[in-house]
Amino acid sequence: MLKTSTISLEEINNTVHIPNPKAGFFRKLWAFSGPGALVAVGYMDPGNWITSIQGGALYSYLLLSVILISSLIAMLLQAMCVKIGVVTGMDLAQATKSMVGRKTAFCLWISTELAIIATEIAEVIGSAVALNLLFKIPLLYGVILTVFDVIILLLLMRFGFRKIEAIVFCLITTIFIIFAYEVFRASPQFSQILNGFIPKTDIFTASIKGHDSSLMLALGIVGATVMPHNLYLHSSIVQTRQYDRIDAASLKDAIKYATFDSNIQLSFSFLINCLLLILGAALFYGNNPDDLGRFTQLYDALKNPQMVGAVASSTMATLFAVALLASGQNATITGTLTGQIVMEGFINLSIPLWARRIISRGLAIIPVILCIYIWGDRENIVENLLIYTQVFLSIALPISMIPLILVTSNKKMMGKFVNCKLTTILGWLATIALVILNFQLIYEVISSLF
Repeated sequence: MLKTSTISLEEINNTVHIPNPKAGFFRKLWAFSGPGALVAVGYMDPGNWITSIQGGALYSYLLLSVILISSLIAMLLQAMCVKIGVVTGMDLAQATKSMVGRKTAFCLWISTELAIIATEIAEVIGSAVALNLLFKIPLLYGVILTVFDVIILLLLMRFGFRKIEAIVFCLITTIFIIFAYEVFRASPQFSQILNGFIPKTDIFTASIKGHDSSLMLALGIVGATVMPHNLYLHSSIVQTRQYDRIDAASLKDAIKYATFDSNIQLSFSFLINCLLLILGAALFYGNNPDDLGRFTQLYDALKNPQMVGAVASSTMATLFAVALLASGQNATITGTLTGQIVMEGFINLSIPLWARRIISRGLAIIPVILCIYIWGDRENIVENLLIYTQVFLSIALPISMIPLILVTSNKKMMGKFVNCKLTTILGWLATIALVILNFQLIYEVISSLF
């Protein structure tokens, strides 16, 4: 049906109570905490897993600096999203549409929908592989089963938005604890980890024959870490809080605490992504690359004393699979909400969440099923598709970053909350650097084909 209201996600907008403005810091921070968790979920989905673990297994700690830089960029961009939502009362899709023509808005909607589908593909593959590892369900059946997670979403929506935020945070904490434990058991070299956070030129040149180059994995990490759809999601769900939409002091307070929430949750996702890469490097670097880097290979290796030494156990492997399943299901909620946000914002169309969920998941499983049908039930083919979706997200990211920077730098729209010059400069530098790296990646891929 056509949407008549201009309120973003009207059914949950302005529904979460916040305390009196005179309340203490931690009480107000608690009230604004939650949207950051839903955003952070997108920064630790199965796409992050495969790119980070493979990055560690193939290139040791080299790409830790990429995770650090990507996370800092993510914090900057999500802070801008907070400002758009709080100050303008619009989400990024609505704000962008107000600055461009109808045809441009439609094109931006298509590109964003493709990015959402790419994210969905990663979730489908991660969940299907986890079901295969835990219950021996064939990949094809596991992919089909993921269609029914719409039931999970509909049940969660009945509990209210605050409950959804709490459930997501618990799942994030579970994933963090599992990987902190596994990295602790792996006993990595602390000095090498610290050295890995220093950017090196090898990121652009390192390669292993028959495997993705370090640049390919670096851009995969960027695409998996700085998620395009999260920019639209955050600018909308930050408006769920019941702050005064007119009073400048109230808006400033809302921006402050929502940004704190975002940075805290993104710090969690940063740590989890680092743990994934560290685990890959500590346990698998130096081994035959052909025997590592896939989810099943990693699962089997965690049970093999000859591969990982004394840390090997079935418990380690099972925890790995459980965390993978939690990661895939965790991101289900955010993909559906974002799809609704961009559809309403760009083309003014609203459909029920259950229908939106079925459509987006249906479009996501088609390429996965085709891969399995053409090349067989082989995990390496399916996971290659996963990596390429993350690279696509990296290429699609500037399309969302540019409107974000333009809107938050527009004094007419943002008033006294317009970006400072430093924020604008950093935003453009990040965008330009990403565009240049994407051209380099496209050249590298084309060159490898001829």
